[in-house]
Amino acid sequence: MAFRRRRKKRDRRRFRGVYLLPNLITSASLFAGFYAIVAAMDGRFLAAAWAIFVALILDGLDGRIARMTHSTSSFGVQYDSLADLVSFGVAPAVLVYLWALKPFKQFGWVAAFLFVVCGALRLARFNVQTGSMDPRYFNGFPIPAAAMVIATSIAFYYEIGEWAPEKHRYILVMIYVLSFLMVSNIKYFSFKKVELFKRHPFQTLVAAVLLFVAVATAPELMGFPLMCVYAISGGISSYIYYRKPSPQEKPEEEPAPKPTGP
Repeated sequence: MAFRRRRKKRDRRRFRGVYLLPNLITSASLFAGFYAIVAAMDGRFLAAAWAIFVALILDGLDGRIARMTHSTSSFGVQYDSLADLVSFGVAPAVLVYLWALKPFKQFGWVAAFLFVVCGALRLARFNVQTGSMDPRYFNGFPIPAAAMVIATSIAFYYEIGEWAPEKHRYILVMIYVLSFLMVSNIKYFSFKKVELFKRHPFQTLVAAVLLFVAVATAPELMGFPLMCVYAISGGISSYIYYRKPSPQEKPEEEPAPKPTGP
């Protein structure tokens, strides 16, 4: 009995509560993902795509706010992963199946399920490898980016639908490619580690302004090409990653030459 009481006290000490603000933002991201599923079931595919985009913004905010307010916790990390699986795994899979893969029958829903499984594996591997990988790079295509490829492709099709009647075949191939990229070892540059409050070269500001203007002018048209460029950039990021040593790896010091006698 005494052992059980001590064990209960230890469990209570381990879980003293949760931080409210970052977990509320994570819950809002989860809500946006669930809304995307409901909107896709109602046939409002464009609204579902925008809901996934809102989930992406909220997913980027919760981690930054948690680090700024020093409110990071193991509970928040696990909760964020579960929310990401729904918002960026299940929601885009259901959306793309109802939008383009349903005519393929079993091949369509198998492709959508493969996207969910590879996304779950990607999140699990990310949680395990946190702290042991170079923080400047992602190992494999991030699941939020894969979800945004699907969401932006829908917005892109609504803009040029008259010139792209055969959407189903391309989307089926795209889902298989995205699933492979998520579980691959291809390195992708991590924008989470970009320090916004530090000095950067002037060319970086010019490039950011031009990119913002291009996206703001035609977000439905520019989103999908930009996400495709990021997906293709894995080859360049991998080349840079394997060519240069990571900051955690220190070069071996050469032994000092032995003094020679007179």
